[in-house]
Amino acid sequence: MLDLLSKDRITNEAGLRASLHHLDVISSSGATALQATVEHMLSSAHIFAYIISVWDRREAMISQIMTDFPTKSQEYPASIARKMLDNLSMYFLTLPVESLARDISRDIGRHRGFIERALPVLCALNTMKFAGAGSFEDEIDLFDVDFDNRFFKKKEPQKMRKRNRPKAHVAIDTSPFVRLGVVVPLTSKGAASLSIDILAELKNALSFYFSLLRKTELAGDIKASLLPNVEESAKDVAPEVSLTEDVESPTDQPNTYQMVQPMESALYFDNADEFGAWQILISTEAYKKLLEFRRANKEIFKIIFKQIKQLSKGHFSDDNNKQLNGPGAGIPIYYAKMTSGLRLVYQIDCVPDQDGKSETQVIKVYGIYTHDRIGRIWDALGNHLARKGEEYRKRCIFQNKPVLSTDGAILPASFPSAEPEPECPGSLLNLSNKDMDYLHSLLVLEKYVTFSQAFLHSLIANQDVQHVFILTPEEKKIVECTTSCYVLGRSGTGKTTTMLFKILDIQRAWEMSDMPKPRQIFVTKSGVLATKVEEYYTKLLESLALAGYTLQELARVKTKSVQEGLVDLDDLPESQKNIPMKYSELEDQHFPLFVSFDRLVKMIAADILSKDVRGLFFNINNAEAHDSLVTYDVFANQYWPHFSQNLTKNLNPWLVFSEFMGVVKGSGHALNCPEGVLDRPHYLCLPHRSNPNFASQRKILYDIFEHYTKIKRQRRHHDVADRTHAILKVLQGRGFPGQQVDYLYVDEAQDNLLIDALLLRQLCRNPDGLFWTGDTAQTISAGSSFRFDDLKAYLYNEEQRNISANSAGPCLHQPTTFQLATNYRSHGGIVNCAHSVIELITKFWPDTIDKLQPEKGVVDGLKPVFFTGWDKDTVRYEQFLFGASGSRIEFGAQQCILVRDDAARQKLRDQVGEIGLIMTLNESKGLEFNDVLLYNFFEDSVVDQLRWRVVLDVVDSRGHTKFNRDKARYAGVCSELKFLYVGITRARKNVWIVDKSDKSDPMRTFWTSRNQVQNCTPGTNVPHLAVSSTAEEWASFGHSLFSHKSYSQAIHCFKRAKLRREVKVCEAYRLREVARSSVRVASLSDQKKAFNVAADAFTDCGATEAGNQKLQYYRNSADCYVRAGDDLKAAEAYFNAQEFEQATKRYRKARRFDKTVHVLDDHGVNIFEEMAKLFSNEKRRQ
Repeated sequence: MLDLLSKDRITNEAGLRASLHHLDVISSSGATALQATVEHMLSSAHIFAYIISVWDRREAMISQIMTDFPTKSQEYPASIARKMLDNLSMYFLTLPVESLARDISRDIGRHRGFIERALPVLCALNTMKFAGAGSFEDEIDLFDVDFDNRFFKKKEPQKMRKRNRPKAHVAIDTSPFVRLGVVVPLTSKGAASLSIDILAELKNALSFYFSLLRKTELAGDIKASLLPNVEESAKDVAPEVSLTEDVESPTDQPNTYQMVQPMESALYFDNADEFGAWQILISTEAYKKLLEFRRANKEIFKIIFKQIKQLSKGHFSDDNNKQLNGPGAGIPIYYAKMTSGLRLVYQIDCVPDQDGKSETQVIKVYGIYTHDRIGRIWDALGNHLARKGEEYRKRCIFQNKPVLSTDGAILPASFPSAEPEPECPGSLLNLSNKDMDYLHSLLVLEKYVTFSQAFLHSLIANQDVQHVFILTPEEKKIVECTTSCYVLGRSGTGKTTTMLFKILDIQRAWEMSDMPKPRQIFVTKSGVLATKVEEYYTKLLESLALAGYTLQELARVKTKSVQEGLVDLDDLPESQKNIPMKYSELEDQHFPLFVSFDRLVKMIAADILSKDVRGLFFNINNAEAHDSLVTYDVFANQYWPHFSQNLTKNLNPWLVFSEFMGVVKGSGHALNCPEGVLDRPHYLCLPHRSNPNFASQRKILYDIFEHYTKIKRQRRHHDVADRTHAILKVLQGRGFPGQQVDYLYVDEAQDNLLIDALLLRQLCRNPDGLFWTGDTAQTISAGSSFRFDDLKAYLYNEEQRNISANSAGPCLHQPTTFQLATNYRSHGGIVNCAHSVIELITKFWPDTIDKLQPEKGVVDGLKPVFFTGWDKDTVRYEQFLFGASGSRIEFGAQQCILVRDDAARQKLRDQVGEIGLIMTLNESKGLEFNDVLLYNFFEDSVVDQLRWRVVLDVVDSRGHTKFNRDKARYAGVCSELKFLYVGITRARKNVWIVDKSDKSDPMRTFWTSRNQVQNCTPGTNVPHLAVSSTAEEWASFGHSLFSHKSYSQAIHCFKRAKLRREVKVCEAYRLREVARSSVRVASLSDQKKAFNVAADAFTDCGATEAGNQKLQYYRNSADCYVRAGDDLKAAEAYFNAQEFEQATKRYRKARRFDKTVHVLDDHGVNIFEEMAKLFSNEKRRQ
């Protein structure tokens, strides 16, 4: 009778009715007959799903199956429930995605991943053996571990030695537990609890699948999946369904949707095993303190660990729950006594749960302090936290009754999710500057992480690693967003953080699924930023991996001794980079990929451009190719002096270059022109409102542009816009090379051209996989001139065009725009001052910046100090700031003096000597310091005082300028304000503005009228500016500056750290920069001399180094000798760099054929066959 349920019998109405009648009979015949029938139907998941979806008496069978669902891990592998889950979970992945709501589609993938990973864990639990009911931690002290170079030594507890019995724990394969995202249980009780939890989740999954089979709107698709050629006949037997008009054909639907989606739980972590119900959040400072005790005083460490564990179980007592601040100090802050002199300080906080639908009490540990550190700061902290509102305070102080009267344990309370209350005004915090800094650190700079199993294992392994920290609700929404998104925020608001955590979230979601690995790519203009983000991502992955380690494996983990090399990553040969030369050669193992935009474009070009065309842009084997790219410095030094002064008079070369790159060549309008460049009529007709720069000078600008284009063509130079246009032109006639990515993340998007965005968009196949971040208030990079509104409109039009061209394409979801307004770098005093600059830009030039909600700081702080009033003709105020001659003060590694340009830096150094880091504003972008001194910003401004007075129009209504009549005249002030904003926002703690020019008066008056600066005049107390730094701090920041190519400043740091080797290397790189900047500026002989000096410096570095650094320094030396015209020295340097092919070329050019033959004889195997044959023929002719 089972053939009644075959596919052939249910294709028509009569056969289906007979089949359903047979099921009615079987369902009343007992569980055995029903199970046999169900197993037969499961031989084809399509048959089972279809029959259950149309059987009107299915509920009795479903109820029976759910009642009989296994309750023990041993029962599950052979159960009918397991077979159903295996079949249904795979079946629903085959349904057309457009039929399913987005959350249901995501749950289908999530349940399938859990089902697949749960079985190995349940099987492992069945085989695990435990010595007794006690914890494994009770048998072996987790932290009583000694490390040496080879062995893992466990000290055997005394009670085990007395019993003289073998170890209680046997090694098992932990990988299934890691894949499922659970901790290996250490006790039989823990194993039983984990088994119950897994089976409950599996039962929930089965219930979910049954609920889908009940959905009438899916009935048509369910039958269509069984009988694809008779979709219409489904209406004969299935309930009538209402389908969306815009549903695409499943056969035409691209595979775009079948990819990993963000998961709410992927970055959520439970407490460590054996901990209680209270989630422990611990600051990064407290983590470092724990590591210190772990290494220096194991006994104290055990006391602290035990106390934290007790708190997690809700065992509060007079010793561990004593209020630290006064009763009227807002939110209570508590301490737990560790030893006679140590206190653990914490708060009962209330945070959103994983699903965001409720809030739960947690314990937030601020730090571990000696008794003398317990001061007034905690009263201030409680008062500041109370500003969150009365409801927040009630939730923090609420306390549940003890669960059992015997042990007094208290469970954390949960509350419905509540809307954030308006911030309550609080009294001014009467704290010293030092305490205010520390409050800012606790509330803004500190990150808080869960005391998870990974966290615990990092302590056991004695590893100082990075941990996934708790995100704010706003950040969490961005990470879990399932559409494309734009994230806008000012400097320090956490844009890059959300991007990185989304990459990690999707990666972990994939690890919990059975889907193909998602290809994710992070792109940014700065190669340094791409490298730093990748390093941070790798450290997060390493810390998460520790959760699955056994004690023995943890003991073998060694602290990585990282010797930071001083090598410019851009110099490395392709063979030493971890990614292939061509984009099409990328494999799954390379993802997620973190790459600079320049590097990515180079890979794409290697696939699609001919060798000759590619050589114009990326000739990696030509040492002179570096000079062919027209950067702003090249434009200013090599082009600008050649333009007619009648054209360039009163024009700023930086603004002109930005106009060429961002508008004439790099805008969306330019792409619509035949040559990819705005022609003169189109440029002259651009709206003045959206393009205010040069609105009245466009004819002159286009004359200069034509001169620029002519010279560039003569010199065979190119700029970044030329490169992108060349690639886009080829892509129009062919498909994208290689496999497109699933998720694209573009950080600091404002640093790219708008046409770059089109190129990047073609990289991603998923219309919901785009993530753009940026801040147009920081568009100080030459060529950067668009707003995010322009980017959004431009990309929206492209999406619409794609949909029109491919009607069967995926449905377009509108991207979500997020704004991040909380600054996590600077305190309120700095943030308020910086935001006032944004207000000025928004008021006068609203179309040059994206309008965002006001930026805010978490904690109040010192206002920027404006030094004014010194008479520059009679008193040198530098002596007040930097010390008198012979008693110079010295700024620390986390302090920086910012100046306008190189000339201003040299002028200041001549006046005050080597007092600290002096950087230009452009160099400082992407860096941050504790203290910033902004020196003579207004004096060195190209904008005169009359134009600066435009800001006074905001102070009063007297009409200080004629802005409304001649807006174009004041366009330079807009750019200057963006530079000013970048300068102010480099600081975390203090900003000092020093300027003796009358041009500073308008801004000082503006700020003073708003009480946003503190004016410091002669006769008042000058703030103490300098803060000393350790040699380690100087060295660390020196490495950071080197990576940013700030070689002169890195030299200063390494000198302070007394690191002669590093000074020597930085000097070689600095000399190369000097040589490169002399090209087409100095005479040919001076250019060669400069390259020869740099080459000698690199040779000296290579002679004292080893390994890859030695080879790279010789390679740099050889390249410089080539530029100096010394082929013999170049050949010798290439030989020392083991670049034998290049060595033979240079020896041959120097007519040293004996050397050429020597290289061929000894290293011919390492030279390309064609090249060796060429030189062999040369040898025979000799």
